[in-house]
Amino acid sequence: MKAEKCREIFTRLRAALPHPTTELEYTSSFELLISVILSAQTTDISVNKATRKLYPVANTPMQIYALGVDGLMPYIKTIGLYRTKAKNIIETCRMLMTLHDNQVPRSREELQALPGVGIKTANVVLNTAFGMPTIAVDTHIFRVANRTGIAPGKDVNTVEQQLMKLVPAEFLLDAHHWLILHGRYICMARKPLCWNCNIADPCDFKSKTPLPEKGV
Repeated sequence: MKAEKCREIFTRLRAALPHPTTELEYTSSFELLISVILSAQTTDISVNKATRKLYPVANTPMQIYALGVDGLMPYIKTIGLYRTKAKNIIETCRMLMTLHDNQVPRSREELQALPGVGIKTANVVLNTAFGMPTIAVDTHIFRVANRTGIAPGKDVNTVEQQLMKLVPAEFLLDAHHWLILHGRYICMARKPLCWNCNIADPCDFKSKTPLPEKGV
């Protein structure tokens, strides 16, 4: 996509939502880290429902580690892959306690060394908790980047590299949130709401969906 068109898209996204943020509920970088680990292959809504019960009881590495795997699982059993996530979270808490003085590390390499933390999770934490200009490419961002033509690519790493190169610097900090929210509520997988999209005309998607007929 040409630079002028890309800038126009992000200018419109910013105008519609000047201060975007994650829909995960958290009050500290540690809570955000745990919530993002839990959010893999599930929705933010289901994560928030679970953490509203968990965080009032345990919201530090020491407190969650004290629960143990068996003590943590009842809080997150409504979330997909909860057994594996419980094991990863307990081990992550142990590593934060022993290696990082109970603090969430601020480097990509140290974050990705934690169990259950991949490149996407690391990017979310770096961006949302620490204000670094990273873009975590999930299924929504992957779809929007390809469908609109902003940064087409066959895999998430290629799309991330393209976005980091093409998104103007002034938009980089919030680009992740704009794209994921746009993919979640407007540019949906099966029936994108092109008729209600504020970037429909600069978007390269050829099969734009029309306004549905009344009663449909």
